[in-house]
Amino acid sequence: MAFDPDRVAHFETEGWRAYYDHNWLRMLWLILRVNQEQFNIPFPVSLLASYYIVRASAGWVPVDHDPAVILALHEKYYAIARRYSGLAFDPIEAARLEEQYWEVHRRLSGQPDKTEFIQTMTDLHSTIFGITPEQASESAERRVLANNTVDRITSRTSTDPAADWRQIEAYLQDCYRSIARAMRPG
Repeated sequence: MAFDPDRVAHFETEGWRAYYDHNWLRMLWLILRVNQEQFNIPFPVSLLASYYIVRASAGWVPVDHDPAVILALHEKYYAIARRYSGLAFDPIEAARLEEQYWEVHRRLSGQPDKTEFIQTMTDLHSTIFGITPEQASESAERRVLANNTVDRITSRTSTDPAADWRQIEAYLQDCYRSIARAMRPG
């Protein structure tokens, strides 16, 4: 499976913006583009996969959300992603790790020690993309840096949100470039 890391990073960055703006329709469109670009999910199935993620995202917003509902949506999403991507991951394990990512990110927002967050992202990337934890560590670190930067924006401590959004996209480009390199044969 090959994908363009820069396009995935762009669509994902804009998807994060839509999430934090609670612009669910825009997020649906952007996640659809991520699904097509990264996991080769064709239309209209990419629309269904995007719906699952947007619905999970909207459901996740309240702190007192139902984790079982979110997990079920993630499982449906990852079953579709596996089917079209050619990857061999376990959708249930990927869904569990995705939900763990969301939980750890929320819990550690603003905290200096991100060790648990980096480990969660390492496990998630290793599981989904079939790369070793060592190969996934760089992408995990970049992903956490992107999350830290979005936290600065959403906590309103950013002195230049426009520059921070550009930095998020750069971190995600590095993240996905690292994954693409690790997945290359040979």
